[in-house]
Amino acid sequence: SDLWYLPLVFSLFQTQIIVELDQEKGLEMRKWVLSGILASEETYLSHLEALLIPMKPLRAVATTSQPMLTIPEIETIFFKVPELHEIHKDFYDALLPRVQDWSNHQCVGDLFQKLASQLGVYRAFVDNYKVAVETADKCCQANAQFAQISENLKVKSTKDSYHFFPSSTALLYKPVDRVTRSTLVLHDLLKHTPSSHPDYPLLQDALRISQNFLSSINEEITPRRQSMTIKKGENRQLLRDRFMVELVEGSRKLRHVFLFTDLLLCTKLKKQAAGKGQHYDCKWYIPLADLTFQTIEDSESSPIPLVQDEEIDAMKIKISQIRNDIQREKRTTKGPKVIERLKKKLSEQESLLLLMSPNMAFKVANRNGKGFTFLISSDYERAEWREIIREQQKKCFKSFSLTSLELQMLTNSCVKLQTVHTIPMSINKEDDESSGLCGFLDVIVHSATGLKHSLNLYCSLEVDSFGYFVNKAKTRVYRDSTEPSWNEEFEIELEGSQTLRLLCYEKCCSKPKQSKEDGEVTDKIIAKGQIKLDPQTLQNKDWQRTVIAMNGIEVKLSMKFNSREFSLKRMPSRKQSGVFGVKINAVTKRERSKVPLIVRQCVEEIERRGMDEVGIYRVSGVATDIQALKAAFDSNNKDVSVMMREMDVNAIAGTLKLYFRELPEPLFTDELYPNFAGGIALSDSVAKESCMLNLLLSLPEPNLVTFLFLLDHLKRVAENECINKMSLHNLATVFGPTLLRPSEKDTKISTSSQPLSMNDSWSLEVMAQVQVLLYFLQLESIPTPDSKRQSLLFSTEV
Repeated sequence: SDLWYLPLVFSLFQTQIIVELDQEKGLEMRKWVLSGILASEETYLSHLEALLIPMKPLRAVATTSQPMLTIPEIETIFFKVPELHEIHKDFYDALLPRVQDWSNHQCVGDLFQKLASQLGVYRAFVDNYKVAVETADKCCQANAQFAQISENLKVKSTKDSYHFFPSSTALLYKPVDRVTRSTLVLHDLLKHTPSSHPDYPLLQDALRISQNFLSSINEEITPRRQSMTIKKGENRQLLRDRFMVELVEGSRKLRHVFLFTDLLLCTKLKKQAAGKGQHYDCKWYIPLADLTFQTIEDSESSPIPLVQDEEIDAMKIKISQIRNDIQREKRTTKGPKVIERLKKKLSEQESLLLLMSPNMAFKVANRNGKGFTFLISSDYERAEWREIIREQQKKCFKSFSLTSLELQMLTNSCVKLQTVHTIPMSINKEDDESSGLCGFLDVIVHSATGLKHSLNLYCSLEVDSFGYFVNKAKTRVYRDSTEPSWNEEFEIELEGSQTLRLLCYEKCCSKPKQSKEDGEVTDKIIAKGQIKLDPQTLQNKDWQRTVIAMNGIEVKLSMKFNSREFSLKRMPSRKQSGVFGVKINAVTKRERSKVPLIVRQCVEEIERRGMDEVGIYRVSGVATDIQALKAAFDSNNKDVSVMMREMDVNAIAGTLKLYFRELPEPLFTDELYPNFAGGIALSDSVAKESCMLNLLLSLPEPNLVTFLFLLDHLKRVAENECINKMSLHNLATVFGPTLLRPSEKDTKISTSSQPLSMNDSWSLEVMAQVQVLLYFLQLESIPTPDSKRQSLLFSTEV
């Protein structure tokens, strides 16, 4: 009892050790940050030196009888470059020995403070920048010898090697770019400098000076980063840029596409050696005045090489696993090298997913009729590209062609002009950014108003998944109305989704001579819009009414989000005389059947008239019809068969899915689910088959027989894939998360013992559920070890 204070002392001691370790790590990072700054300064000095090398001979011949440039032209082009070189040479020479003689007490703040105080030279350079570039371009056009010198500037690289820089105008942008980077450098250094360090107040002062200076000229710099001057004083603005997939001779190629005010430029991002910046190669360009959207009749359309859904899922699984590994490593002390290696793997997998996933063609052609095909995953995005190009074409009157020098300058400018720096995947998100919603979003598309003419209208819904948008649902066509009323409910799986997009289409009647853009029937997009999926709004689990306004048309929606945890909860029915929410063994016992009557009747009706229905089981039925069928089955309505014959077959499919979803326990049971998930992950095919079949035969009798009955039905649906577009994989995607689901108890245990990001753990679970069902769907037959079970499975009483 006299030593009561020891735990407190130990706790304080432990806290002190943690603080000291954090400070040591910070000071160690300080050294690495400064080493990076030194390398950056060395590169920057080599750029300035490359500009200064031709300046002296140009000045020497300027007073001769055959000058290349006049003295005023030289002073304008190279204005303040010598002064900038001197400032940064002094800074580099003073910083280098301090980093080489490094200790945790080493001070460098005075050097950064001095550098910040000399930013006034940059003010003069920035003010002259536009005139300098225009003068350099003008001199290149007037003097071929200077143009050659400008194109062959040698920049010294590491180890005394040299590489050629594209042009003097590109090098002249380096000081402008340096201004915008100065505050970022100081932020990094200050972040890893303890507040008790003598450097801290000096670096804070340098950062304050840099921020004030940057703010004073930011408005002048920003337009220059988004545009470049072309001849005749015109300004070429960048409207948008994206990573896209181009189809080249049947192969998918990753491209970075830039849309300017007067042309479309397709480039390839070149991989550079360590320490070097980005570099683009031009693949082709089309002036907007010459650009047309190619139709299938105008081109020799080559088939799009499709990637199997199983391969796409395998990529997503790898991505989710690597993300989990990164999160796990961040909680350990193994250091940044492991995380960087994992991030590189993640980037490779996400690039591959971006390359392989889109299958929607977007075709453009030049004035000679030569066509180029991009593959896009979203019709929304394809419509955006068309709209912005058509709008800009109204302002473009003349065709033109670029010289090789102009094209090279334009391509080089893309490094600075780009707004999208990396592929649009999760690796670009910071830790504190929202990872999106994971679970299921119920959406009811109610009605549309604001149409000026009667149309045959339908809507489609898209959500973002793994960094790109995909189509998830489509309403039926509401014919000849100015106020269509669908009232259709859809369940949409969300995989880290943040945005819901809606597109309204006018259904076009098929005509023999109708133009087919991009290889498909041209249903005209009447309107499109999108809304952010706000977790705060959707978290209360109640229906949220909203309106999407677009082009004068308003579409009314209701949304309800079920999170991962909520979707696991299967509420038992209070009315045990019904079938929904009642244990399957209770229903089969009451009905004296091996398969519940609701399953048999729904399957029979779908096989009677739904096997050729496009998207059967994927396309949602009308919510009110599904609820009416549910009530009829629960009340044991004798006329339910008559009701089903009069309803849309998608409502019957939706009722069957709802029955399995509302079972108090999933068909594959809470107890066996972890074993199924583990069995499907086995790499040895023989071990996997043995494990999976033994697990299947361990299910309770009603569960097993019902599953085998459903399995045979789904295989028959997939036999009509060429008509209904429902492959085995598509069916597994629809039914997997419904038939298999981890118990709520197991989920709480797993997340508490091994916390993972909601996005990735959810994705991995859903994919495992899909893979389990797909495995059984792909088996030709399911052997049974004993005769008793054999007779049970194939009983004619089913």
